[in-house]
This record gives sequence, C-alpha cells and structure tokens, in this order.
Amino acid sequence: MNAADTAFVLMSTALVLFMTLPGLAMFYGGLVRARNVLSVFTHCFAIAALASLVWLAVGYSLAFTPGTYLGGFERAFLQGVTSDSLRGTLPETAFFVFQMTFAIITPALIVGAYVERVGFGFVLLFSALWLLVVYVPVTHWIWGGGFLSDGGIFGAVGTRDFAGGIVVHETAGIAALMLAIAIGPRKHRTTPPHSPGMVMMGAGMLWVGWFGFNGGSALAANGQAAMAITVTHISAASAALTWALYEKIKFGRVSTVGLVTGTVAGLAAITPAAGYVGPIAAVVIGAVAGVLCQEAVVLVKTRLGIDDTLDVFGVHGIAGIFGTLMVAVFGGGTWVAQLGGLAVVGLWTLAATWAVIKICARITVLRVDPETEANGLDLTAHGERAYEMNS
Repeated sequence: MNAADTAFVLMSTALVLFMTLPGLAMFYGGLVRARNVLSVFTHCFAIAALASLVWLAVGYSLAFTPGTYLGGFERAFLQGVTSDSLRGTLPETAFFVFQMTFAIITPALIVGAYVERVGFGFVLLFSALWLLVVYVPVTHWIWGGGFLSDGGIFGAVGTRDFAGGIVVHETAGIAALMLAIAIGPRKHRTTPPHSPGMVMMGAGMLWVGWFGFNGGSALAANGQAAMAITVTHISAASAALTWALYEKIKFGRVSTVGLVTGTVAGLAAITPAAGYVGPIAAVVIGAVAGVLCQEAVVLVKTRLGIDDTLDVFGVHGIAGIFGTLMVAVFGGGTWVAQLGGLAVVGLWTLAATWAVIKICARITVLRVDPETEANGLDLTAHGERAYEMNS
C-alpha cells in the first residue's frame, strides 16, 4: 500500500460524492419550478443511497472481477475483502468506494431528463435496474478488463476513457434521451428556472468536485493526476467563455445559467481525455464543447421537440462523446477503438435502457397524473413544500 496514493484517492472519493450531494442536486434543483425543487433533492439523495447498496451487493463484483463481458460474484458484498486487501497500491476498499461514487452520480445525472413529472417509485426501480443492466456491464467492458479494454477486440490499445466520457456521460445522456421520449414533455415547458443563483452554486460545487472525478481516476498521487486536474480546470474555463460568447452573438446577452452550463459541458468533454492530453488540447476541447453542446441543446429541444428537461443528452451525452473522439486526436487513442467503443456502448445503452423503461412501466407508475404535475411533486409526492405554490 502507498499511503500518498491512498490518501489522494480517499480525498477524491469525497469530492466525487460532493458532486452529487449537494452539487448536482442544487444544479438541477435551481433549474426546475420552485414547487419541484425538493423532489429533485429527494431523487438525488435516494439514488445515492440505493446505488451504494446495489454497488455493494453485486455491482462492484460484476464490474471489477475477471471476465470478458461481465465479472463474477466473488466480491459480492465485499466477501473476501479485508482491510489488508490491496488493488494496486490502494486498499481494495478505497478503490471500491471511489468507484461507488461514480456508480452514484451516473444514474443521478439521468434525473435531469424526467424532473417535474415522474413517479418516485419509478425513479428508484429504474435507477437500480439501469445501474445493473447498463452501467455495470459498460464499466466492466472498459475499466474492468472486458472486451473493449486494452488487449480486447480493438487490439493492444483498446477504447480509452480516462474518467467516464463513455462509462458515465454517454450512457447517462442516451438513457436520458430515451426516458424523455418515453415520458413525454412537461405541461409547462417554458417556465424559467426558479433560482439561477442555486444553479450557479451547484455548478461551482461540480467544478470543484470534478477535480476528484478526473484527478482521482489516476488512482495515484502522481503527475498524471496533477495534469488531469489542470486540464480539467482549463477545459471548464474555456467552455464557459465560448458558451457565453456564442450566447452573446445569438441573443445579445450572457445568462447565468448559460455560463455555468458551458462550464459543465467543458468538464464533461475533458473527462475521457483528462489523463492523456495537455493544456493546449484542453483549451481546444473546452472551446469546441461550449459551442457544440449549446447547438445540441437547441437541436434536441427545439428541432426534435424532445423535452430532455435539463439537457442531459445535449450537455453530458454530446460532450462525453466529443471528448472521447478527441482522445484519438490528442491522446494517443485510435479512431477504430474510440469510434467502436462509442458505437458498442451506444447501441447497448439504447436497447437496454428502453427495455428497462418498459419493464419498470409495467411494475410502477411512469408518469404522475396531470393534477399532481400541475401542483408540483414536492407537496403531492413528498408532503413537503420549500416555496409557496405560486412559485
């Protein structure tokens, strides 16, 4: 065991959990109507608890034990793991809990697609099944020694995804798009965010937490981790400014929500490349992501008419896909492996997510009734209220 590596990964674990609670919860909560903010908080918090237990029970074992397409059950409930067990230079429990925080935030990202109109039971059932059917296999394929990793079907250099451009952002983005189509649009699609200030605070927490997300993925306190943190920050800054500039050109003003959404786009775009590229590449990746994701949001919502409410696909999905391709440009990956990995994971996520949605819809309520939706989920689903009903 290396004490420095262990301390760094444990710190990074706290930062990644901080991204979901409270970072993502506040970022999403500020974007919805005031009568739904508590429901967003509840969804994020409940998913964090549920995903933790699923990861402990079988998720970790299936993702990170040997196998071509899926691992086995030898690490279910961490059987055989003691405080002295090692994975590389880390206690295995440190590696386990670090990866757990990724398993938490990925289904939590999908919350942005169905806020303000989905049943709470569906949120829990879908998140648990989706984690097992989509997230866990994809994690194994790329990070757990599966068929897309080095030495797999694409040769010695497999699909490169340093911290989750495919594993986290592509899967969550595509799943969000499928859910938005299945559930249908909100009745009040044009209602503005109730608290841009809360959105900005949440985005700031995401920015800070992302240092653990990308830096910690080096799994060591070393130069690669330091560079990953550096390029993460540079890409976020670059994307924030290009999003704002593009918004100014199109609309004549720069919005708070737009500025911070650009930041998140830059963070997502650099995620798959963070351990493989330098600062100049980060400037380019962030700059393009700030414009590309803004156009993707318009395409999904305006031209396709899909109510991906908080732009999960347009921001996270598109940024993750774009950043994954940039690994072939700047990070030593091959086009065949990067495109192939994106295609395999994309097709699996499409099919498996649609199947999970259909199964869950047969078991529990997918969408709340019109009266519940109009009154807001805070009071009707959870019996609490953060703001007056006229908000």
